[in-house]
Amino acid sequence: MDSTAAPQTMTAPARIAGLPPAFYRVGAFVISLILVALIILISGASPVTVIGSMVSGAFGNADQIGRVIATLSPLLLCAAGLVYTFNAGLYNLGVEGQITFGAIAATWVLRLLYPEGATASLLPPPLAIALAVVVGGVGGVLWGLLAGALHVYGRISEIFAGLGLNFAATGIAIYLIFGPWKRPGVASLSGTQPFDESLWLGTFGKTEATPVALALGLIALIVTIVVMRNTYFGLRLRAVGRNLRAAYVLGVPARRQLLSAFFICGLFAGIAGALQVVGVFHRLIPNISSNLGFLGLLVVMLVNFDPLWILPVAFFFSALNVGSLQLPLSLGLESSLSGVIQGLLVLFALLGRGLAQKYGRKPEG
Repeated sequence: MDSTAAPQTMTAPARIAGLPPAFYRVGAFVISLILVALIILISGASPVTVIGSMVSGAFGNADQIGRVIATLSPLLLCAAGLVYTFNAGLYNLGVEGQITFGAIAATWVLRLLYPEGATASLLPPPLAIALAVVVGGVGGVLWGLLAGALHVYGRISEIFAGLGLNFAATGIAIYLIFGPWKRPGVASLSGTQPFDESLWLGTFGKTEATPVALALGLIALIVTIVVMRNTYFGLRLRAVGRNLRAAYVLGVPARRQLLSAFFICGLFAGIAGALQVVGVFHRLIPNISSNLGFLGLLVVMLVNFDPLWILPVAFFFSALNVGSLQLPLSLGLESSLSGVIQGLLVLFALLGRGLAQKYGRKPEG
């Protein structure tokens, strides 16, 4: 019998294993770009033309740049808040509801302080706006803690609890818009009666971008970076997220950490909702969140829960959202094409990360 062993055929996973982790991430990104180009070609357009149109739609003039910044500000708040829940091992899909309930709370305060037709209040407009933002944050906290309590004490998956509370918050907003807070004489999907201009946040020039909203978004992001990288609280949060049972055995108050994550995420999301009211729409509308919560989920997953990379990725998606509005005008394409592009980029980024973790070369030592 021949003692020489026949060469074994390597399987596909064996052939791609052991490469640097960056290889998988870059390879997945390149594949996603190729697929995006193919989809654009199938749509009957040139990829170069589509990219040029979207860049022009996002940065063509001051108004468009202002829209990008106006989208970026609440997106930074949502993404920063989601870093806490993701690091705690929680998929907080209820962030949309927390934005909406924060907007409802902010609208309630402004309507209380400035009833329709009133020209004066006990508080001057700047203080009224500040109070609305604070109460909006409190509203987001309450909605976030409700999802947290259902998960921690009711043993309900945070995914199902969050999605259910999203529907509930949207239902409450629609009820208020068509019921107690409807416009004089008629209820409209366009929202409640707009607030007086004195209750609008100031903007950069005549654009939609507000310096207060941008400052709050950047502050939330900076605080999150410091907390997650340099504090004992951040360390314990990551410990709970990696192994809840082991963290509990080692004396980490797991329930408190989980509820704290929901608290902080709800706070940031509620502030984002309040800013949508006082800085963007100046009233409560049914889709006040503008799906920024779900977009924040994609941003945080794309950066692998590391807040250090949130700003550039969030800026990219903000520009993509605003730039896509130009596609129907200049090329006759659906603006939803940007959603396809976003989805592919995120899907393959997550695929690349997964392959890097499973097959990537482990550091020596």
